[in-house]
Amino acid sequence: MNGSAIAASGLRKAYKDKTVLDGIDLDVRTGTIFALLGPNGAGKTTTVNVLTTLITPDAGKVVVAGHDVATEAKAVRAAIGVTGQFASVDNLLTGQENLLMMADLLHLPKKKGKRIADHLLDRFELVEAADKPASSYSGGMRRKLDLAMTLVGEPQIIFLDEPTTGLDPRSRRTMWEIIRGLVADGTTIFLTTQYLDEADELANRIAVLDQGRLVAEGTADELKRQIPGSHIRLLFTQRHELDVAAQVLPGSTRNDEELTLRVPGDGGVKSLRALLDRLDAHSIEVEELSVHTPDLDDVFLALTGNANKKVNAR
Repeated sequence: MNGSAIAASGLRKAYKDKTVLDGIDLDVRTGTIFALLGPNGAGKTTTVNVLTTLITPDAGKVVVAGHDVATEAKAVRAAIGVTGQFASVDNLLTGQENLLMMADLLHLPKKKGKRIADHLLDRFELVEAADKPASSYSGGMRRKLDLAMTLVGEPQIIFLDEPTTGLDPRSRRTMWEIIRGLVADGTTIFLTTQYLDEADELANRIAVLDQGRLVAEGTADELKRQIPGSHIRLLFTQRHELDVAAQVLPGSTRNDEELTLRVPGDGGVKSLRALLDRLDAHSIEVEELSVHTPDLDDVFLALTGNANKKVNAR
C-alpha cells in the first residue's frame, strides 16, 4: 500500500440552495477497500460522481490515481473502472461478445482483447456460459460479467456501487471473494453498499456520510467502539470469585445463574489490560473473557441520528 489512491480535501457541491457535499475530506489508501455508507440523500452518489469525473465540484481538490480530476479528467478515466448498481451488460450479446465489445470500445488490439476476454471468463467462472446470451444469465452471473467488463481496461481503482444488490447469499459470498482477490492483486476498491455486514466483512476503512458531511471514519472495530453499549463479559467458575469481582468492578452487571459479570468498556487493549490488572491485584481467576461491541447497524443509527434513515442490513 503505497500512498493514496484517492485524496479529496474540502470537497463541496451544491444544487441551487441545497448543499449536497459540505467540505468532504477523503484519503483512500492504495490496495485497500474503502466503504462509504450513508442514508438515502446523504451525498454518496454525488461523491462517487465527482471522484469519477462525471460532475465537477464547486470547491475542493480531488486527486485520483495521482491525477487531478479537474485538470486531468482523461487520465483519471483511464485509471478507473466503474460498476453501477444495475448490470450494464447487453442482453442480446453473449458473455464473450460483451467483453470483446468493451475491448473494442477501449481500442485494444484484437489479439489482446481476445486474450483478456478469455482470461476474465475463466477468472469469473463464466467459460461454460461464454457463448450464451447474457439474457439467460442468473443475477449473480450478470453481476460477475458486469465486473469482468469493468476489468477489461485493467483499472487501478474500481468504484463499486451496490455490487451485491439483489443477489442470493451464495452469489454475494462469491462476489466478496472476487473483490478480495482484486485487492490481493493490488487493485483499490471504493465501495458503496446498503448492506452493513458487507462493509463490515470487506472494508479496511469505513466512512459514514450524513447530510453532506462525514460524521465518522475508521475501521469497523474503531467505529463500533465509539458507540455506547460496548462491554466486557467475564465468566467465573466460582460464586465467590463473582462476588469479589462485582465489588472490585463497580458499575458492572452480574448474572448469578451464569456466573458472569458484564463490565462497561470499549474493549481496547488499554482498558483490557487495566481490567485484568485490577482482577490480578485481588487474585481473582477468570475462566473466560469476551468483548462485545455494537454492530455497524447500531453505529449507523447512532451516527446518522434518525432511525428512519436506517439502511438494510442482513
